Amino acid sequence: MTRTALITGASRGIGRAIAEELSRDHRILVGATTLDNARAAADSLPDAEPFVADLAEPDALAAAVDKAGLSTLDVLVHSAGMLKNPRVEDARWSDWEDSFRLNVFAPAELTRLLLPALRAARGNVIAINSGSGLHSGATNSIYSGTKYALRAFADALRAEELGNIRVTSVYPGRVDTDMQRQLRASEGVADYDGQRWVRPANVAKAVRTAIEVSPETAIDDVSVRPSGLNG
Repeated sequence: MTRTALITGASRGIGRAIAEELSRDHRILVGATTLDNARAAADSLPDAEPFVADLAEPDALAAAVDKAGLSTLDVLVHSAGMLKNPRVEDARWSDWEDSFRLNVFAPAELTRLLLPALRAARGNVIAINSGSGLHSGATNSIYSGTKYALRAFADALRAEELGNIRVTSVYPGRVDTDMQRQLRASEGVADYDGQRWVRPANVAKAVRTAIEVSPETAIDDVSVRPSGLNG
């Protein structure tokens, strides 16, 4: 029986790489905000279809889950996210709210809605976190705040659902993605060199490892860091 994976943020970056990796043996629900982006990614995969929702809107999220009609779900990957990194003195209420809605509230609500399907499959929840979920610093109060919260959510979910589903937090360091380009630009770096950073495909391989270990085993946390060998 074909396994099913729902991946948010699957139209580009890490989410797209995870969709490509898992598509070798999973039916993929391609999570994206627009139908065009979801279809573009789904059309490149052997067995995939769009999962379109504004993740920051709970009614839209519930409607998308209802439309998908999943009685079982083998893998749920939370990869969608946003980066806002002003200094504390410059951060506005809306910056905090927008970031927490997408980076924390959306994964929590989507998981809640899909728990029956995940339990039925004894499935896996994968939270794509960040090194910023382990430490913070200047201009990182908002993004790190959301990632610390996502870490707490995953830890609580794992404890509550022990024996029903497995929950893994993946902590990538710097990855060669559009978000990394945005971050480097905000740091004042003019020349971007993606060869120094982790390839999205290698984060995807870590996700595969977490879901393929035998049922008596759980991988709770995975850190995927640049090696420095290409620096």
